[in-house]
Amino acid sequence: MTERHITDSVDFYKFPMTQVAFEKYPNEEVTFTLKNRSGEYPLARYVDVDDLKTRFAEIAEKGFTPEEIAYLAGMKDQEEEASFTEAYLDFLADLDLPEVNVSINPDTQDLAISSTGPWPNVSFWETVVMSEVNELYYKGLLAAEGKTVKDAWAEGDLRLNEKIAVLKDRPDIKFADFGTRRRFSASWHDHVVGRLATELPDNFIGSSNPWLAYKYGVTAIGTYAHEMPMVYATLADARGEDPLLGHEQMKQDWEDRYEQNYSTALTDTFTSEFFFAEFTAEQAEHWRGLRHDSGDPIEFGEQAIAFYEQYGINASEKTLVFSDGLDIDMIIKIADHFKGRVNLVFGWGTSLMNDLGFRANNFVMKATQVNGIDTVKLSDNEGKHTGPQEQVDRYIDLKNAHIAQHAVRRVVEVI
Repeated sequence: MTERHITDSVDFYKFPMTQVAFEKYPNEEVTFTLKNRSGEYPLARYVDVDDLKTRFAEIAEKGFTPEEIAYLAGMKDQEEEASFTEAYLDFLADLDLPEVNVSINPDTQDLAISSTGPWPNVSFWETVVMSEVNELYYKGLLAAEGKTVKDAWAEGDLRLNEKIAVLKDRPDIKFADFGTRRRFSASWHDHVVGRLATELPDNFIGSSNPWLAYKYGVTAIGTYAHEMPMVYATLADARGEDPLLGHEQMKQDWEDRYEQNYSTALTDTFTSEFFFAEFTAEQAEHWRGLRHDSGDPIEFGEQAIAFYEQYGINASEKTLVFSDGLDIDMIIKIADHFKGRVNLVFGWGTSLMNDLGFRANNFVMKATQVNGIDTVKLSDNEGKHTGPQEQVDRYIDLKNAHIAQHAVRRVVEVI
């Protein structure tokens, strides 16, 4: 890859999300903060702060090119209408990316990275920061271990060959590349997507990386991330409302904006238990599918199918997207378990785009504050809850109250 573009480090879901943010909340200040979940492996060991600052400055200065804007402008929804408005595309063309603060945390001796700015502007830094940190990390790691890029790619291709050989015998398994944030490098990502598009045309349905989707003529995949309901909940909190009411408002705004386009709902921002308690029969009929991103995938799939059947909805007409730490064995297990019962798509990330014989990093860049108020995420894995403990405990109490309230409504609906 000779020339880098901002869209080769951005997940596609950033575009439908920031279009809603641009239209609804263009001036709300959001802070994104990096957290290394594996602190015993400090990112700063192989990442130079000044090099990282230089890279972010280059990205901010370049912004979106006319070629990238033209690609986005040409995207159509299922009614053959433009996916993105002229006003939003003009905003992207003149995008002012906020400064990214990069330093070394004196307590952890690891990278400290954050950025604060208007929501639709600052949001793009999340996946860009993550992918660029990995870019420098593995470059530094190779140098420290005396290995070459050629050595790494040789091992990576051997492992990729094995995956491709398995999937050629499983045309029923459909998957998309979700690897931008934790990939080994941009050039390796490009190489893998090129191979998948060529060698697995029956399996590979698209990429969450818009530049590579454009380059290889595949579908750009994505709807919304945890960021969306987290920010909406915090905005409701700032208004003195129950923050979990923000989750329903977010879904309503999403439906109003996109109708059935991008209508795959992420279930685990405030636990899937809360999601299924709140999700109505009308919404279940309208939304095309659900995405799993934490907790046991088999249990989740059974819960989703039971939910649809409860309302007389044919689960085989809906899609479940599994995207939580998948490897080839888990993909096959899930595919075999649910075969013929529901449509399946696998969002395959780290073990597809960072499997070259090195330990994969485990870090996130989350929206941590909105207008100075702390955000919260309640994962289906308690260890992935995010936010100050006092706020987390408060949200858990509110979540439980909502579930009890919706249980009464659910009985009435079913009757």
